[in-house]
Amino acid sequence: MDRFKEQRPKYDGHDSPPPDFDGGDSGDVSGGDRTPFAGAKIRRKASRYREHRGDYLHVSTKPGLMRILEKQGDTSILFADKVLKFTGTGKMKRRIFILTDFAIYLIDPETEAMTRRIALAAVEKMCLSKLSDNFFAIIIPTEYDLFMASTRKTELVQVMVDVTKSASDYELEVVLSNRFEYNASASLVKEVSFEESEGGIKTRFLWK
Repeated sequence: MDRFKEQRPKYDGHDSPPPDFDGGDSGDVSGGDRTPFAGAKIRRKASRYREHRGDYLHVSTKPGLMRILEKQGDTSILFADKVLKFTGTGKMKRRIFILTDFAIYLIDPETEAMTRRIALAAVEKMCLSKLSDNFFAIIIPTEYDLFMASTRKTELVQVMVDVTKSASDYELEVVLSNRFEYNASASLVKEVSFEESEGGIKTRFLWK
């Protein structure tokens, strides 16, 4: 477990992006009551009864992805799926999100090139709204943060909490709030707010 100790959008005023991640489901995923949200988050009905699968991309059958992990000494794939990543300028980019017991990998699905690797030990907390949307932020104090959308957000968060708890002496903090800040880049802080609107969830960004 010593490796775990390594150092640690314009998408404005619109409803949540469509859950179009090449075969993803349309809601959050959870295994019954086993969830870090403790009843504080509004969840889609379908998400309460869906079984966890973990690797939705069958990474072990993809040589290009496996080479990336093996080069870093990672072979234990706990979660893998396609997500939308929001850049500092607000653009949305498709990424492959892979979680191992040591790190998070973001990979360009077209080129299979790694765009970012984040040690789990560097993650301080995760921020989510209390509403039934797909958004979440991963807060990394030593780097810029990640703001993303996933159709399997609940499962992703649960696996993140489980792996940090089993590999270290602390439990990853999950903050539920309809307004929170994140570092969109090294020099840009954004505040994102969520509110229910007719037909969906409205998401607004404020440059700080």
